[in-house]
Amino acid sequence: MSAATLLIPGLDQIVRQGDPERRTEAARRIADLFFEDVARLRPEHINLFDGLLIELVPQTDVHVRIDLAERLSRLERAPRILVRQLAGEDEIMVAGPLLRRSPVLDESYLIAVARDRGQDHLLAMSERPTLSSSVTDILVRRGDRDVVRRAAGNIGAQFSELGYSELISRASFDGVLTLTVGKRDDLPDAHLKTLIADSLEVVRRRLFDVVKPERQAKIGQVVAELSGAPGPVASNRNFVPAQRTILALYESGGLNESALFSFARSYEYEETVAALAAMSGLNIATLDRLISGDRHDPLLIIGRTIGLEWATVHALILLRLGPKRIPAQADIEAARVNYARLMPSTAERVVTFWKTRH
Repeated sequence: MSAATLLIPGLDQIVRQGDPERRTEAARRIADLFFEDVARLRPEHINLFDGLLIELVPQTDVHVRIDLAERLSRLERAPRILVRQLAGEDEIMVAGPLLRRSPVLDESYLIAVARDRGQDHLLAMSERPTLSSSVTDILVRRGDRDVVRRAAGNIGAQFSELGYSELISRASFDGVLTLTVGKRDDLPDAHLKTLIADSLEVVRRRLFDVVKPERQAKIGQVVAELSGAPGPVASNRNFVPAQRTILALYESGGLNESALFSFARSYEYEETVAALAAMSGLNIATLDRLISGDRHDPLLIIGRTIGLEWATVHALILLRLGPKRIPAQADIEAARVNYARLMPSTAERVVTFWKTRH
């Protein structure tokens, strides 16, 4: 520390009695000396710098503290007491860089900040490269909308069962949060089901668009479970004549997409279901339940599995609605876009799931 003393004559007096301007200059020069030598400093030397700077820095100009915090936030060998001192400031421009990324701040300190400080500090913390579940438990409980969204979107954040339950609860009132949580690779299937069950249909569709293919399959499975599609069906429809018709078409080589399109366009429900059963391998009871449900997503999945053109899928959607209902053009366009994006491998996994569940 003799180097600092030689560099700044009268340092002890400046620390004890110096005016703010002299303290600021001393702090700046000592900090510069530290940054120049930090790679070579031993722990005891870092501690000496720490002791000097914690006396000088609090009384320096805010711009000096902001610059110092930014530079310290990227160091693994930064003075620990000084880092904590700056990270605890009310001025978020000073505290923010350290709360966002300083490796010097340990979990116990972060938990204390998460419990006691305001939303600006919590928001900065939510951007750290890694966050333990002990910290995120507090962030999702105390944080406002922006904090919770940012934490949920942080791939380095971990969430406990309690944390995920709180996220799911808050997502039921926040479509953006639903999409953010739904994209997490570590989201347990049970929480995914709750998330989708509590979301609006338009949010479900958007979520399907933005997740990875493997998550698309899970979403399809969840939608099927929520609709009860794979379960047994008590239907008043008589499919026996339709099955005979489809069997005859099959034996004559006439069971193809053109025939299916004709049945759907003519609103021949039983024949359409029987044809889809023969072409997809799903049983009629399951298909009847799927098609008569309140969503057309299963039709997109089945259509993609057997390689149907959009015109045929469109006809199937209209069949599901019935001849007296005119769908909203926006809904049809959204379905068309979703169908174009749906990967055959994803659709096949969902259909396989339906088959194994029945």
